[in-house]
Amino acid sequence: MATAAASVPRTGTVLADLLPATTAGRARVRDAALILGGAALTGLAAQITVPVPGSPVPVSGQTFAVLLVGTALGARRGFLSLALYAVAGVAGMPWFAEARSGAAFPSFGYVLGMLLAATVVGALARRGADRSALRTAGTMALGSAIVYAVGVPYLALSLHLSLADAVAAGLTPFLIGDVLKAALAMGALPTAWKLLGRRG
Repeated sequence: MATAAASVPRTGTVLADLLPATTAGRARVRDAALILGGAALTGLAAQITVPVPGSPVPVSGQTFAVLLVGTALGARRGFLSLALYAVAGVAGMPWFAEARSGAAFPSFGYVLGMLLAATVVGALARRGADRSALRTAGTMALGSAIVYAVGVPYLALSLHLSLADAVAAGLTPFLIGDVLKAALAMGALPTAWKLLGRRG
């Protein structure tokens, strides 16, 4: 029993911390690669889109990738990864949803919300919020709520919509997808911890 408990990484660690780095220089290289990889994963996932009739915001894999990046990398690396994604996209990299770039589109507020969401879920993951299915579900729900808390008002301002209309166009159609994404994360993240704990 004691051996099994000792093999499970303690709270204060996120999944990315379990990747080996024997020197400070190697740790910096590892972190840079993780930050770049997280941005690239988000950009790729953003291209998986399904248009929503009556809404300027498509269903995409972007939010799911953002929440996975945040929980796996932790707050600092998660924020830097999403900051790289946002800055590169504004600068012209066509890796926002539907191959968009720049900041002149109504759903850009969701990108800004993702920066905050990745940071918050990363901080929670460092406190063990991705170690069990229920805690993971709560973390994913909070992260999604943060994205909407920034994205929906931005959408309303950009398109001169009432808040109710912005919610109908930019939140309600995505709730079922968010439940499915949370269910995937509930299985994937705790399972990753169990496998890595056994290896340790």
